[in-house]
Amino acid sequence: MRVLVIGATGYVGSRLVPALRDDGHAVQAGARDLDKVTGLWWHELVDHVEIDVLDARSVETAVSSEVDAIVYLVHGMARDGFADADHVAAQNVARAADSAGVERIVYVSGIIPDVPEDELSAHLRSRLDVERVLSASSADVITLRAAMVFGGGSTSFELMRQLADRLPVTVIPGWMRHRVEPIAVADLTRAIVGALEAHGGTCHFDVGGGEAVLYPDLVQRYTELAGTQRPQLNVGFLPEKLIAQVASWVADIPSPTVKALMESLQHDMVAADSGWRSALLPRGAETLTIDDAIARALVPLDGDDRRSQDPMRGWRSDPEWAS
Repeated sequence: MRVLVIGATGYVGSRLVPALRDDGHAVQAGARDLDKVTGLWWHELVDHVEIDVLDARSVETAVSSEVDAIVYLVHGMARDGFADADHVAAQNVARAADSAGVERIVYVSGIIPDVPEDELSAHLRSRLDVERVLSASSADVITLRAAMVFGGGSTSFELMRQLADRLPVTVIPGWMRHRVEPIAVADLTRAIVGALEAHGGTCHFDVGGGEAVLYPDLVQRYTELAGTQRPQLNVGFLPEKLIAQVASWVADIPSPTVKALMESLQHDMVAADSGWRSALLPRGAETLTIDDAIARALVPLDGDDRRSQDPMRGWRSDPEWAS
């Protein structure tokens, strides 16, 4: 299968491309900046295609008739007004896919809590909107809804890591005491590969690692494994915007991204079921535990042999703000 990965230089995309190659797919690595593609160790193994999802003509050119499937990994949290941009980008991709006769689109979204839609964070409302736009195309659209993606260099993991490592006390307001079910990036990429050939039409799966824990307990497990234990201070109420602002000052991650992720902690982010395992993974396949995922994410880089790196570890091609 010829697969176009839109957002190939992002965190999930950079780990996905070699996984697709290992599974026998021909891959087109799509990115707005092709210089970033050449900075990845696998760049000589795949085709490169320039694509700006906000430019309809650029998308039409990249999504040629030779593409069998698209993996869509673009999210605009790092800038203000991301929801409108995400909507336009999804429309461009859906229209181009229809025109080219693309058979399948796999989209990685966020877990949608069981609450009224107007109570969702702006980040999750945008993810749901993109899912709906893509699903209206003629292709079979498989949406994988994930909560926190764990691995060195992952935005959500790095935010937790940087706040836990840099603050002398972890302040836990009442609204943050919700459950979260992380998934290791190695398992997420396996789910994406499986979704490309899964039976059935347009649908979504909640993809989780199988362990749902309170967010403060997750932070504590991280600090225990990292050897950076901090006391936790439970407070009845602190405004979400205040906590998000402080977090954006402490962390190196772009401020709009920090605020969007912090806002999503106001609800449980837990998979509704585990059906994705039987539908998308090989029979008997195991997923990484939280502790195993953290331990592998904490292993530092070693030398220059990037081809042997574990996808769970940080890569030299990850953003400069990653630890």
